[in-house]
Amino acid sequence: MSSPLRPYEPRDRGALYDICLRTGDSGADATGSYAEPALLGEVYVGPYLAFEPGLALVLDDGMGAGGYTLGALDTRAFEDRCEREWWPPLRERHPLARHTPGSADAGVVALIHRPARAPDVVVADHPSHLHIDLLPRWQGGGWGRRLIEALLERLAAAGSPGVHLGVGVGNPRAVGFYRHLGFTELHAVGDTLFLGRSTRP
Repeated sequence: MSSPLRPYEPRDRGALYDICLRTGDSGADATGSYAEPALLGEVYVGPYLAFEPGLALVLDDGMGAGGYTLGALDTRAFEDRCEREWWPPLRERHPLARHTPGSADAGVVALIHRPARAPDVVVADHPSHLHIDLLPRWQGGGWGRRLIEALLERLAAAGSPGVHLGVGVGNPRAVGFYRHLGFTELHAVGDTLFLGRSTRP
């Protein structure tokens, strides 16, 4: 059997948005939390598929996509491009007053209007960043590690010295997973912990 790990294809977009939603509550299913189910994908998946599709990797065993990792080679350049090209049309479609204050949708819309930028201390030595999400049936079998290793190889080949990611401090399982893969703490802001590692083994 061939490996289920493959490069992203444009037909995967809807499935990856769905995975983002189904893992959007610190790894648990957030489907019931959003009036507009595509919102999470618009923030955490869409710009990567649009601007850096060559760094997107998918797990697919023939039954549909079940996980992915996404990356940006240069975080600052990626943030700037999103500000120019990705966020403006989303802000028009999702005005701040559109959703009930305090709702999950309102929280994501606030991010669209005021996107966070990675701290300078994080990107100084770890200019790339990644996102990874796997549905439950893909968890625990080493596929998360394989996805990240495959992305690290691509980042290293493109000249990146290091990669970072953000994880909620209230998600100790995820923090432990990344530490096991060689990620170390770089910085903490609010409830977000930034972890990073070299792109080299």
